[in-house]
Amino acid sequence: MEPTPVAGGPVGTPTGRGKPIPPPNRASRLTTLPAETTQVVIVTGDSYSTTYATLETFHKVGGHWVGVSAPLPARIGAKGFSDNHLEGVATTPTGVYSFGPTMYGIAVNPGVRYPYHPVVQYDWWNENPGSAAYNTFQHSTTNPGGYSEALWTEKPAYTHFAVITYNMTPNVAKPVPGAGSGIFLHEYSTSSGNATAGCVSMSHANLVSVLTWLDPARSPRIVICPVQNLGRY
Repeated sequence: MEPTPVAGGPVGTPTGRGKPIPPPNRASRLTTLPAETTQVVIVTGDSYSTTYATLETFHKVGGHWVGVSAPLPARIGAKGFSDNHLEGVATTPTGVYSFGPTMYGIAVNPGVRYPYHPVVQYDWWNENPGSAAYNTFQHSTTNPGGYSEALWTEKPAYTHFAVITYNMTPNVAKPVPGAGSGIFLHEYSTSSGNATAGCVSMSHANLVSVLTWLDPARSPRIVICPVQNLGRY
């Protein structure tokens, strides 16, 4: 994904080195990202109750955040955003998260920079709060129970997906039973786009552009919230 100009705002002010300072943007408002993070994905909507969101990507250049893509349409949970997401409730959890160490997909690797696991039969995401393996990938001929997802059957949603580390390391030391699981960045389930059970979804082309751009060496983070709450993060 090549950097493109971000609409709005004046050309930056020259620095002492003759290079322009980028105009303020949503990434430049963030104050809690780790120092080593030089890529960030920002998912915002205009209220807690909306199911429509905008996904934007930024990277750090010369110590300043610069927009990479134009704002991209996305969908979130059917019950909007939540600061207190719970298992089985179709809200998308707010906060700052990492991406899991492995990306997954029913289809072949589209060229991501992360290790990639091609999903096969009996690959599950364990969403059973009573299980010791709650909120983890699991290969098993037995359904782990609860809300666990048979990943290989979720077409086209799981053509490719990245794991958002809600209720898992490094955000928490151990998943909290019942606090929610299986929060992914994935493809729309329908051709026209639809609200999700709590994940963030995008069109196939836009998803692939984001997944192949993400670089684990740059410690990327994803920030999810109503736009008026960006100042929290």
